[in-house]
Amino acid sequence: MDPDSVKSTLQNLAFGNVMAAAARNYQKELLANEKAPATSSVNQEVDLDELMDDPELEKLHADRIAALKKEAEKREALKRKGHGEYREITEGDFLGEVTGTEKAICHFYHQEFYRCKIMDKHLKTLASKHVDTKFIKLDAENAPFFVTKLGVKTLPCVIIFRKGVAVDRLVGFQDMGGKDDFSTRALEVVLIKKGIISEKKDEDDEDDGYHEGSRRTVRSSVNLDDSDSD
Repeated sequence: MDPDSVKSTLQNLAFGNVMAAAARNYQKELLANEKAPATSSVNQEVDLDELMDDPELEKLHADRIAALKKEAEKREALKRKGHGEYREITEGDFLGEVTGTEKAICHFYHQEFYRCKIMDKHLKTLASKHVDTKFIKLDAENAPFFVTKLGVKTLPCVIIFRKGVAVDRLVGFQDMGGKDDFSTRALEVVLIKKGIISEKKDEDDEDDGYHEGSRRTVRSSVNLDDSDSD
């Protein structure tokens, strides 16, 4: 047999095999593409139908609604006890206010002390945000019994109560760096660390410091006998 003829025949066979293999691969790819959308669509329909009728999903939804309702009822009950606002009380009201709730913050203040006004501003902001805790203030001059009983010697003095028991306190601005221009957030962080309020998920950490303090010079702490009026 002619060698050239044999070589030509082998080349033709090899080319034919390659083309046949390519044709088979192309056909498989077409079939795969045709099946993929249909399979995806079927799976999607089945999954959605199952989710719509899934008793576990319905239970999760019902539990979430119940939890939200319970939280709303709790907040309303706390507001009826004076939570959610920063209120002034009298010495006669004091015991009932601090013993009638789980957590309370009482600011002993003096009307003429500049730093007490700064503390007022920040506590008023936090009171509406942290409804779980009661925020109140008491004029130290009009509450001599509890000033003596609680050992209040420096103003402003913020005393933290749990179930009517004084567990901690902030004296002057020591916990906020001893400066007048601390932010509400700085005070909030201190109270969170002391465990009397909780961190909020929708936290707004903008610095809302009280900058008027930069125009004045006051002492880092004020004794009850001092006069720190403006």
